[in-house]
Amino acid sequence: MFTSIENNKRTGCLQSVLFRLKRFSCLNLLLYLFCLSLMALVAADDCIKESTKESMFVSVGDIPKNRVGLLLGTSKYLSNGSLNHYWKYRIEAAVELFKAGKVDYIIVSGDNSKDDYDEPTNMKADLMEAGVPENRIVLDYAGFRTLDSVVRCKEIFSQDSCTIISQRFHNERAIYLAQQNGIVAIGYNAKDVNVFYGFKTMLREKLARVKLFVDLMVGKKPKFGGEKVKVGE
Repeated sequence: MFTSIENNKRTGCLQSVLFRLKRFSCLNLLLYLFCLSLMALVAADDCIKESTKESMFVSVGDIPKNRVGLLLGTSKYLSNGSLNHYWKYRIEAAVELFKAGKVDYIIVSGDNSKDDYDEPTNMKADLMEAGVPENRIVLDYAGFRTLDSVVRCKEIFSQDSCTIISQRFHNERAIYLAQQNGIVAIGYNAKDVNVFYGFKTMLREKLARVKLFVDLMVGKKPKFGGEKVKVGE
């Protein structure tokens, strides 16, 4: 009887030690994965910034001319119904480039995956209202992701060079994608929003930069292909 009690105690102690070791190992694993993820975020961010820093322009007077500008789409309104400032500033940047003669045509690439959601058409309307002629605007309805917009600019619209129009953080990622797909691209940086307004967007951007490298490794392609579209004469 006494021996049985002692054996039970030893078994209980052993199980307790094993449980603690297991929990310690799980914590170590989580800590390791966290550090690895953090390193990936920093490495991806640094690589993209370093590779694209010479391709960024903020002055319409300094940026070289390209025949085509690629305007990256976004939603016109936020979930609360207010105007999206990312949208507003991208439209202004595209109009500024066109009126300065730094692009002859604007490919508007955005999401039109639903009948009641059409970024390219809405952007076209605002561009025309600001003075860009309709015949200088080309719509890409399958720009569901930045990767799709950039790759389709070459594969569908036959452009080996272009000026990408968006905020700086977005231009950096888009230009890096262009570089990896044989496109000579420069970026015209639209005005950015303040830190508070763009906090969630910047968090998503950090993750998107890591995903960019995953997409490149697996050879990710645009969701849709299609027939060639001629831009201009």
